[in-house]
Amino acid sequence: MKDQIQRAAISVMSNIAEGFERKTNPDFMRFLYIAKGSTAEVRSQLMAALDQEYLCQEDYSLIYNEYESLASMISSLIKYLTDCGDGYGKKQV
Repeated sequence: MKDQIQRAAISVMSNIAEGFERKTNPDFMRFLYIAKGSTAEVRSQLMAALDQEYLCQEDYSLIYNEYESLASMISSLIKYLTDCGDGYGKKQV
């Protein structure tokens, strides 16, 4: 379980970096959606860890809330990119 959480957590930053490097809003947004999905995967795994008593409630809440906040920030960035460009990559990040 620890390894799965680590892979999902690393996936968040890796997908943001890879999408940013693509240099078009549509590509970047596609990778941001994948990164956002990985935040959901981390939160899901944290719930399982809490249920199995691998985490205490305090640690669970702290980490869960951080990933919920991260998902919200990614959503805000997606909205910004949607609003600032034509959606077809004519504006670069």
